[in-house]
Amino acid sequence: MADPRFYDNRGPFTLAALRANAEFTLPEGADGASLVHDVAGLTQAGATHLSFFEGARARADFLATKAGFCLVKAKAAGEARRTDTVILGCASAGRAFAGIARAFYPEHELDIRAQSSAVHPTARVDENVVLAPGVVIGPGAEIGAGSRIGAYSAIGRGVAIGRGCEIGSHVSIGFAYLGDAVLVYPGVVIGTPGFGFSSGADGHIKTPQLGRVIVQDRVEIGANSTIDRGALGDTIIGEGTKIDNLVQIGHNTHMGRHCIMAGQAGLSGSVVLEDFVIVGGMSAITDHVTIGSGARLAGLTGVAHDLEGGRDYGGIPARPIRDWHRETLTLAKLAKANKRKNDE
Repeated sequence: MADPRFYDNRGPFTLAALRANAEFTLPEGADGASLVHDVAGLTQAGATHLSFFEGARARADFLATKAGFCLVKAKAAGEARRTDTVILGCASAGRAFAGIARAFYPEHELDIRAQSSAVHPTARVDENVVLAPGVVIGPGAEIGAGSRIGAYSAIGRGVAIGRGCEIGSHVSIGFAYLGDAVLVYPGVVIGTPGFGFSSGADGHIKTPQLGRVIVQDRVEIGANSTIDRGALGDTIIGEGTKIDNLVQIGHNTHMGRHCIMAGQAGLSGSVVLEDFVIVGGMSAITDHVTIGSGARLAGLTGVAHDLEGGRDYGGIPARPIRDWHRETLTLAKLAKANKRKNDE
């Protein structure tokens, strides 16, 4: 479910009304007048919520969901019969869900609103907070004692910033909660929509990103880095984690405690870094990958599958660093031998 501090729910809607936003079939005996109160992920949904099931990775979550209504691809809908969930068959569950989510949250993309003063009257800013010139603080935002906000930074609706934080100039923070003693360098953007689309023959439909960013205590975020908010859940940056400049964190990523990410590294959506993971500069990690606690990635590593914790990795694709060094040395020797043979 979307956090009401950040998003305005336009529901509830009847099932029949939602068919104007997405094509789906009602199973025999289903009541089109049934009310849907919200959209939610499979693991968060309850009896009055609509969710969607798409892709083998989500099968366990689908089997355990408590959603009252669930969009399922039509050819699989017959195999997905459940007594406690109304199965709604459709051509593409992701695209149908995107249309329905837009009906509930039409203003989901960016937090843009007019306000007469730089600090909204409903914002709660401790008297010991320092605000540099040009700072804008949105409705319902909260900033704790001893925090300092740099020039021309924007703090969006509902954002909560803890005590003793340092926020640099030209920073944008939305749809987020920050803990205590967080250090954010200039140019950082926190809470932008995740890069989520459902593709079809007529192009790409943006999937509404209705989650949040949770930044825990004593995190450091380097200049011009970006952290996307979750699609339906949260993007989480664990306590004590340090992020260098120009780093990209994708939606629904969960970073553990005391991780380190060097400059120009990037995480795709739904990556899990367990505690004390170190990611070298310009490394890239594809979506839905889990990297175990204490793993270390050399610079320019490319990760496409889960990695065991407590080991060092390098290369593309990532492999244990000794194997990578051995393979690199072997290739160099072969190339040298081949050159010598050709020269003769």
